[in-house]
Amino acid sequence: MKAIDYFDKSAELLPDRVAITDGGVCYTYSEARAASVKIANAMRAAGLRDEQRVAVLSANEARVLICILGLMRAGAAWVPLNYRNAVDGNAEYLGYVETAWLFYQSRFTEQAHALKARVPTLEHMVCIDKPDCQNPSLDSFMAQGKESVDGDWGDPYGNLDHLVGIIPTGGTTGPAKGVRVTSRAWGTMLDLASLYWRCEDVEPVCLDVAPLSHAAGVVANAAFAIGATNVVLPGFDPLETAHAIEEHRVTHVYLPPTALYKMLALPEIRRFDYSSLRILLLAGSPVSIEKFKEAVEVFGPAVCQCYGQTEAPMLLTWLDPKTVANAAAGIHPERLRSCGLPSAVTRLATMDEDGRILPPFQIGEIVARGSLVTPGYHNMPEATAEVRKFGWHHTGDVGYRDEHGYFYIVDRIKDIIITGGFNVFSSEVENTIAEIPGVEECAVVAVPDDTWGEAVKAFVVPKPGASLCEEALIRECKQKLGSIKAPKSFEFCKEIPKTQAGKVDRRTLRAPYWVGVDRAVH
Repeated sequence: MKAIDYFDKSAELLPDRVAITDGGVCYTYSEARAASVKIANAMRAAGLRDEQRVAVLSANEARVLICILGLMRAGAAWVPLNYRNAVDGNAEYLGYVETAWLFYQSRFTEQAHALKARVPTLEHMVCIDKPDCQNPSLDSFMAQGKESVDGDWGDPYGNLDHLVGIIPTGGTTGPAKGVRVTSRAWGTMLDLASLYWRCEDVEPVCLDVAPLSHAAGVVANAAFAIGATNVVLPGFDPLETAHAIEEHRVTHVYLPPTALYKMLALPEIRRFDYSSLRILLLAGSPVSIEKFKEAVEVFGPAVCQCYGQTEAPMLLTWLDPKTVANAAAGIHPERLRSCGLPSAVTRLATMDEDGRILPPFQIGEIVARGSLVTPGYHNMPEATAEVRKFGWHHTGDVGYRDEHGYFYIVDRIKDIIITGGFNVFSSEVENTIAEIPGVEECAVVAVPDDTWGEAVKAFVVPKPGASLCEEALIRECKQKLGSIKAPKSFEFCKEIPKTQAGKVDRRTLRAPYWVGVDRAVH
């Protein structure tokens, strides 16, 4: 099916159910559908071409989801943006994927205008909450298409190869590769979510606290597919999240592990009623075993986990709530270290460097097959071919499967740091640091962190006679990279260890910080 069909099926069955609310704005399914039709019609009236790229730059609010529904209905391709990124990184990605449209919140007017000046393909600008110079507000823009007819551009097969989005591999845009997500992969993901998350005994309510520009936006669309009400909070606050679960009788919520850790650290965390929860989904990075157990104690038998990546979104594996609760109670406790079983329509295996599929307990790269897998990277045929070796999709993650088919991640091949659920490329951070005057050489690695799961740490060799200050380096990196990618700490040293091939030996740099940790991801 087309991406919008999943929402429309719920709208047809449940027209009067609330689809989206953020405290100030509320849309029923029929109202959300009508609003998205107006957006789609206005875009077509303004000359939208099929699969044209459309970005949304906003913090969490109900209208972000309305904009996403509208662009999907119009047949455009969604380009997620992280407003925390530096302007240069967002501009680079928008230019790379040839973005033509930008919907933005007025609080990001300065950034939006900077993007318009730097991205030659960016033609259309809509300010979501109020008019901005010559750019219309969302309300006035929607009025431009109200007389148009909502056309049907579907085909008998569900437009399986139609482009739904071009999603940056890094979660933070930078020089990330653009993953082409088609209706086939998007539909597979939503079908799997419906299979695993549907609850027949309650009306589903999904709480959106993570950025809608990232995984939470995907989860919200999956919630639409099961007829859920999406309750949107402006951002994650542990105490407000606990209040919201109780107040709204939340059944579904996605949290990156770092957010879970902050909630568990609240002194009053056990005072709230979490009995409504059916799915408390942990995803984005591995979970501390002790925190996993504690989460089950606090939130009940709703805690679950999945593993995926931008190239195969969200549900390559599924570790269901019952398995997690049993493991926390001592039944197969080792499964708390697992990311789960392969999902229903996914083939998963581990492979050695020569393309041989490995038996249980032998460590190799995790590889995948199935309709969840992307057709490739935008305008990067060589990169696409690289992850397609031996007829499988290569995840870049290293792990093993046990005799029961459960998969366990133990390391990563790629030099990616997962901090707060966002991916950061070591090389990008290193390139930025290397440009700072006084830096002779540098290397960036992940170190364990109680708040972020992993923190970005930089090792720097100063040039002779140079005087470098950690605070100043952090401040400059934040300005150039944004707060997510900037290192949390710097360590000055005389030399950077190298491998025999002359490459930076990140394993040696990481080793002292992971002593006593039984896996090299946190």
